[in-house]
Amino acid sequence: MSSGHVDVVEDDDSLRNTINDLLTFAGFRVRTWRDAESFLNNLPQTAPAVVVTDMRMPGMSGVEMHEELLRRGRSMPVIYISGESTMPQTIAAMKLGALDFLVKPFSREDLLTAVSAGLEKDRLQMRQMIEQARFEESLQHLAPREREVMDLMIKGHNNNEIVETLNISLPTAKQYKSTVMRKLAVRSLSQLIQLS
Repeated sequence: MSSGHVDVVEDDDSLRNTINDLLTFAGFRVRTWRDAESFLNNLPQTAPAVVVTDMRMPGMSGVEMHEELLRRGRSMPVIYISGESTMPQTIAAMKLGALDFLVKPFSREDLLTAVSAGLEKDRLQMRQMIEQARFEESLQHLAPREREVMDLMIKGHNNNEIVETLNISLPTAKQYKSTVMRKLAVRSLSQLIQLS
């Protein structure tokens, strides 16, 4: 198992301890919380991370906690565990982007698979955020004409259309395109379009 941070929010002491023991044994770094409020009041700033939460708890429910995470700009994957959730709760959790639902009693394999998938999803999101931040920083280093060429490239203009639009020579257009790709550290036009 690959390591990562797992926050377990579960009001049942026995189940919380069982999940903690299983995930710790599997090599994950686990923090446990008796209720959603405690978790939110001490919200860890670690990554990659995944939350395993009971759907129904005294006080704030798992869905309400998930809503609050999103309000705070935290998009960490959330895995719900539940013995008795209502259809409206399940639908609300799905709309929030729940990663998985495990019905009690669930197997160890199902929990480990869900946690591993959640951590991989969080790793991917983090890589994308870092790549996007680097791209936006690189944009600041483009000269105005390079920015114009980039905008035309994103719109799908070919070399001849760039030449006509900007009234520049073909070698100059090719040089600008090359410079844009190098400065933005992108390998393909599709990557440029995706990042922009």
